[in-house]
Amino acid sequence: MIDTEPTPAPVPAQTALPSWLPIAALVLALASLGAVALAWQSLNRQQLLEQELVRRQEASQQDANEARASARQSQDLTRDTAAKVALLEARLAEVALQRGQLEELIQSMSRSRDENVVGDIEASIRVALQQSSITGSAEPLVATLRQADERLLRYKQPRMEGVRRAVARDLDRVKAVSVVDVSTLTIKLDEVVRLLDELPLLSNAERASEPATAKSATSAARPEKTEPAPTAEQGRAALWWWQAKTQWSEASKRFWGEARSLLRVTRIDHPEGMLIAPEQAFFLRENLKLRLLNARLALLSRQFDTAQADLRDTQDMLNRYFDARSRKVASATELLRQVAGQARQVNVPRPDDTLAALAAAAAGR
Repeated sequence: MIDTEPTPAPVPAQTALPSWLPIAALVLALASLGAVALAWQSLNRQQLLEQELVRRQEASQQDANEARASARQSQDLTRDTAAKVALLEARLAEVALQRGQLEELIQSMSRSRDENVVGDIEASIRVALQQSSITGSAEPLVATLRQADERLLRYKQPRMEGVRRAVARDLDRVKAVSVVDVSTLTIKLDEVVRLLDELPLLSNAERASEPATAKSATSAARPEKTEPAPTAEQGRAALWWWQAKTQWSEASKRFWGEARSLLRVTRIDHPEGMLIAPEQAFFLRENLKLRLLNARLALLSRQFDTAQADLRDTQDMLNRYFDARSRKVASATELLRQVAGQARQVNVPRPDDTLAALAAAAAGR
């Protein structure tokens, strides 16, 4: 295809452009091109700035997200740290408490041997004092003082020599006291109770005459010196005289024995003892047994005044109603006298020297 351009018409000479107009157009074109270039450059710079701002905003957003995550982690870490700190404080308080208890235990275990010995001896002596006051016997205190003396002897500590000397003095003083042996006294009272059924009464003539009968039997059983029978050389008259003399002696002895059995002379200090009826003898013996049992209970309960009163009444009844010439009555009376003589209130001395020495040793540690 042939492009046919129209041929411009010839410009008339009177309409020709001035010569500066192309130059102005060229300058204007150059200025337009410069403005376009500047506009393009500004637009590019603006786009670059926008991209940079977007990039920086994204970076800031990312940093903010990371900062929030770090803050959240820091909060979690702070919470965990606070919990661990609280746990550590609790553990520290527990350790401090255990340390205090351990120090107290070590301090209590690190007490000196002297303090332990003093404390043990003092505690044992006070317990023995309580036992002695309850039982009325000095045996617990004596045994405790002996054990303390033996322990101090094995200990061999010069600081405890004063305590050992005080223990020895108190031991001698306690052993010197004659304390009532209640078990022995009760055995004697039981023996008297057993003898009561065998004791003869003054109102019983047969038992009252037992000593005389026994004496007569003894004298009858004793061989007497008799004259020898005459021989055949001395004659019948001598033989007859010897037989008559022997028969008369035997007859007189039989007569005297019968007379003594029929007649008896007795001195009675208490006439009421002879007036007691045979059926009342059982109640008399039972009454005496009850009094002796009351005296026994009084001894076991350490009521020595009550026991002494019952023993006095029993002795009076024995002297009033029973035959004092009987060996069994004398034995029962002697047993009652021994019990009455030993049933006395005796106070066990306190080991004040030992307690004072132990207090001084404890204060000097």
